[in-house]
Amino acid sequence: MITDSQIEGWLREDLGHHDVTNQVPGETAGRLVAKAAGVAAGLDAAERVFEYLDVDVTDRVADGTSVDAGKPILSVEGPARDVLRGERVAVNVTGHASGIATRTHRAVERARQVSESVRVAATRKTTPGLRGLEKRAVVAGGGDTHRLDLSHAVMVKDNHITEMGLERAVEHFDDRASLTTKLEVEVETPADAPKAAAAGADIVLLDNMDPATVRTALDRLAEAGHDDTLTEASGGITMETVADYAAAGVDVVSMGSLTHSAPSLDLSFRTGE
Repeated sequence: MITDSQIEGWLREDLGHHDVTNQVPGETAGRLVAKAAGVAAGLDAAERVFEYLDVDVTDRVADGTSVDAGKPILSVEGPARDVLRGERVAVNVTGHASGIATRTHRAVERARQVSESVRVAATRKTTPGLRGLEKRAVVAGGGDTHRLDLSHAVMVKDNHITEMGLERAVEHFDDRASLTTKLEVEVETPADAPKAAAAGADIVLLDNMDPATVRTALDRLAEAGHDDTLTEASGGITMETVADYAAAGVDVVSMGSLTHSAPSLDLSFRTGE
């Protein structure tokens, strides 16, 4: 949820203490237009920005809509000063979110070409203060949010295993987690995958393995009778390799680049139209 205080912060950052640039009289209309094809996202945030400035949003597309270059995605009417004050913040947040949605959509398309059931998920590699916006953009692109924050699942990572050992670390966190909280265990070798499942992992995270090694890990799980355990591949997975990991047979492919490396979708705001 985008709060008023968040919008105030965005506007304060852009307007400064003495905005002369936007002292324009009269009323106007404006449109936010896609300059490149992509998937629209972040429009809830853009709408909230304009509403905060008492500018009427007269039309908008839904998040997750595929748009072509030249397509208007949001239209507004109101005092020219306030329309212009909101336009740059609206362009920035929508462009950023739409870029994430577009990248996610492309990753999902590539993965689903080889596996109809695989999920493409984001990670916690998000911009501080913008996680909600970015995670919603992932959903708009057809992806999975994964953990929104540390409270949503327990992840036993390499540092935990180094300190306590795999089995002890799983037991330690399982004792402290709610019965509704899933436990995910990160492993770095195929041999550790069935150990993690036997210790009580709900999800086994196959970290920094190439697709062939992932397949080996899945075989080890099946041989040990844990082929029903959810599996996730993560670590350096790119748009070029996402299909290879999906084809390996994991349930989830997670990609930090969905949020930390997505270029903004090119947008333009035009008034008087």
